[in-house]
Amino acid sequence: MELLRGQVLWFDGSPMNGNIEAAARHITHGAVAIDSGKILAVGEADTLSAQYPHAESFDYKDHLLTAGFVDAHVHYPQTAIIASWGKRLIDWLNTYTFPEEMRFGDADYAAEIAARYLDLALANGTTTVASYCTIHPESVDAIFEAAEARQMRIVAGKTCMDRNAPARLCDTPKTAYDDSKRLLEKWHGKGRAHYAITPRFSPTSTPEQLEALGALWGEHPEVLMQTHLSEQVDEIAWVKTLFPDARDYLDTYEYFGLLKSGGLYGHAIHLEEREKSRLLEMDASLIHCPTSNTFIGSGLFDMKGLAADGHRIGLATDTGGGSNFSMLRTMAAAYEVGQLNGSPLHAAELYWLATAGSAKALHLDDKIGNIAAGMEADIIALDLASTPAIAQRSARAEDIWESLFATIMMGDDRAISDVWVSGQRRALT
Repeated sequence: MELLRGQVLWFDGSPMNGNIEAAARHITHGAVAIDSGKILAVGEADTLSAQYPHAESFDYKDHLLTAGFVDAHVHYPQTAIIASWGKRLIDWLNTYTFPEEMRFGDADYAAEIAARYLDLALANGTTTVASYCTIHPESVDAIFEAAEARQMRIVAGKTCMDRNAPARLCDTPKTAYDDSKRLLEKWHGKGRAHYAITPRFSPTSTPEQLEALGALWGEHPEVLMQTHLSEQVDEIAWVKTLFPDARDYLDTYEYFGLLKSGGLYGHAIHLEEREKSRLLEMDASLIHCPTSNTFIGSGLFDMKGLAADGHRIGLATDTGGGSNFSMLRTMAAAYEVGQLNGSPLHAAELYWLATAGSAKALHLDDKIGNIAAGMEADIIALDLASTPAIAQRSARAEDIWESLFATIMMGDDRAISDVWVSGQRRALT
């Protein structure tokens, strides 16, 4: 049994409606008791110290103990090409992504990048990710095996494409179905692993492949489904030429059984009103990728409007279209996008999105994304004075939110002083 002492932050509900006081909880001299991978209790440090006198104590002093970050949309195979210069979506795929993804049929290379990616994620305080793989089953095995070795909860799936991609990266409707089914049966529910059926996006799947994957999801409704939706205007125009009978972009998924609760729709920037209504009605999840959206020039996600309507919304780095591995940098970008939209987010809203909000988007909020008794012990210790610039601003803060906001806007991996995964302290690399 372990007792982690420090400031503690958790959420009793969503602050996205602006009611910060009702949603967020903060203890200045707090503690979290953990045992066998689970959180036993959270409360005042003196109280828990007396309650668990034999627990091994870890004193983080003024550092902030929170749930580990949950990154709801990444492409781990793009780790090595992150921050490549100057392309929009389609050019990005053809110039950088597809050539790199061809390498993932090599199991050793896939294992090398999977390990590198998860170590980078952990160093940035991210304890759960939802990742696309490549068409190669080896790439799926690699990320699940790497996560299992680190005891991380993970969502992942084989990316399926059968057109508008290099021949070496195309499968077929049958192989997409067969490979996905076999990998699903191999990994879903094994330890902390969750499978996601993964058509990359409508332009790279024929109607026959989308139909096959929709059938697979119908047979296995317990798994998630992840894809992309309305990321760029020219992409939407392309979809219209490929699916001339579809009512809109979302209809290219809905028609084939790929729209329901448990669907994760990355980007979702340029949505039509019918799409918004159907996504909400089906309880689908929208994943906001702000650093990617600005880096690739996609547009501005309407966080406040969609949240006010009641959508499930997660936050994500979108490695490697996103320009870094840090959810702190991602929160900062989400704040800036909100400013450009005339609706900046409060520090509590940003932090909720990166933890409990993303966990809810992944339908995992009963397990991760928060600090509460019974939750899995994925916890980070956040240094709120990790650099001189942050320290001098934090010293002037009048409350926890001013202090935390300085780290959100200027922080990086240096702010992550410790990471616990499933109740085990991880060495950061």
